[in-house]
Amino acid sequence: MHALAIRDEALRLLASGLSLSETSRQTGVSLNTIRRWRAGPAADSPVTRTCVRCASRAHAPAPADSYAHLLGLYLGDGHIVACRKGVYLLSIYCDNHWPGLIEEAATTMAQVMPTSVVSRRHRNGCTEVKSLSKHWPHLFPQHGPGKKHERAIVLEPWQREIVSAHPGRFVRGLIHSDGWRGTNRVRRDLPSGVRWYEYPRYHFKNESSDILALCGEALDLLGVAWRFNNRNELSVARREAVELLDLHVGPKY
Repeated sequence: MHALAIRDEALRLLASGLSLSETSRQTGVSLNTIRRWRAGPAADSPVTRTCVRCASRAHAPAPADSYAHLLGLYLGDGHIVACRKGVYLLSIYCDNHWPGLIEEAATTMAQVMPTSVVSRRHRNGCTEVKSLSKHWPHLFPQHGPGKKHERAIVLEPWQREIVSAHPGRFVRGLIHSDGWRGTNRVRRDLPSGVRWYEYPRYHFKNESSDILALCGEALDLLGVAWRFNNRNELSVARREAVELLDLHVGPKY
């Protein structure tokens, strides 16, 4: 394996929660070398490749599809808070009813910031998936004081490029964090009696009109028909639209 690939694999293992000794055992690299990689990654390391402000040449985070997904999770139901020494905490809150989404959020977070450990904190009815890094505000410039719906949420050009290339992953993050796929029941009073019709549909609810608009734009890119169900909620209900969105999102699990 190439030396850069070995280093990247070691940093990925550390980010997944493995100890220094276990990472050393799995990669065959000495403890001192792994400590040096963790403390001061080189210019072409995952830190600079995943932070658009730290690279000598600013660029978008990679992998781009994972970033699109994490951006959706963050805008839907995540937040960033400042900690001490210039470190920031990114938190995504996941309902405990959906363990698969908890694991997916943790995996995506580790892929986007492979040099930071992703951990979980169990709370009442939910699990906080979190990661500490100095670079989270660089990757999510929408971070700011106050609630998201109380300030403008505008994507940077490089973020728009990623969402345009991976709208399905972006919408997946939004709906899996702040939306749902369920069954709608409609009553019809007919001369022959009452009949009930059932059909699946998606909802995405958010108090930010900017975030709702971003969701709608991504659905347009996917060719998914949608409409506003309420001032703070959009709906995907047409059968062909639901079937198309199922390819990218699907039920929570």
